[in-house]
Amino acid sequence: MRCIELIDTHTGGEPTRIVINSPIHLGSGTLAELRDQFRSNYDEFRRAMILEPRGSEVMVGAILTPPENKDSVAGVIFFNNVGYLNMCGHGTIGVAVALNYLGRLDLGVHRLDTPVGTVEFTLLDKNRVQLENVPSYQYQEKVALELNNGQIVHGDVAWGGNWFFICDDHGMEIAWTNRQQLQQLAEEIAFQLEARNIRGANGAQIDHVELVMSLRQSPIETRNFVLCPGNQFDRSPCGTGTSAKLACLAAQQKLKAGEIFVQQSLIGSQFEAYYRRIPGSKSIIPVLTGTAYVTADCKLLLDPNDPYQFGFG
Repeated sequence: MRCIELIDTHTGGEPTRIVINSPIHLGSGTLAELRDQFRSNYDEFRRAMILEPRGSEVMVGAILTPPENKDSVAGVIFFNNVGYLNMCGHGTIGVAVALNYLGRLDLGVHRLDTPVGTVEFTLLDKNRVQLENVPSYQYQEKVALELNNGQIVHGDVAWGGNWFFICDDHGMEIAWTNRQQLQQLAEEIAFQLEARNIRGANGAQIDHVELVMSLRQSPIETRNFVLCPGNQFDRSPCGTGTSAKLACLAAQQKLKAGEIFVQQSLIGSQFEAYYRRIPGSKSIIPVLTGTAYVTADCKLLLDPNDPYQFGFG
């Protein structure tokens, strides 16, 4: 019988399952190398933690590792129902709140290592976190995409720690009651992006689709629907999606550095955000603030006699 100790949190409604004491040992190396090691040799543990009967396909997982840099509090590898994520904004906020709950860090400024770089966060109180994400940028603007029904939609391709296609001319109201139709539309956009070989920098797959609806112009506030890898939608406003949207607003000169942008999720939770410019670069540093809450402090048990010990689905 193997035991996985974990803390569950939610950030704006989106769950994060954080492994704090794991029976697997990834060795040493960069976070990207450790993620690849996890993928190659221990993927059954990802399945056990995320899939039914213990988990949910909506859930994002995070396994804590020793820090890659000596001034960081920890390293983290994020994963979901189908694989591994480069970065996760809502998950980072959840990790910060969980580490404080465990007594491993105090209020103030801290650093966390991820496979795509080190991020800085400020624990403002036991639930509220301000995150400085990885450098983000708009890669392409207003890319046209034809859907099966002949409708033409346009989207900005941007990096915010993951690759996004951000579309605001889809013609749908972004509301919880429309979630099934929004999911169908986002899934078709994802399919067409792949079929037409529309990609991010260096041929990277665009694995997130972000549908956006404007709520007000000053300060800029939008509501989004974000389809993640594995065809589940984000209940939070999506940290990397908010970062990618900020990068597009900056590139299109619709939002000045330091001005507040509010991103609202499908369920009404919010991230408040702004950006700083990087001198001599087209990239920006997104800064966003959100809240997370601890929902469970528990152990998962893996029984070798259980035919579904590593999940199903």
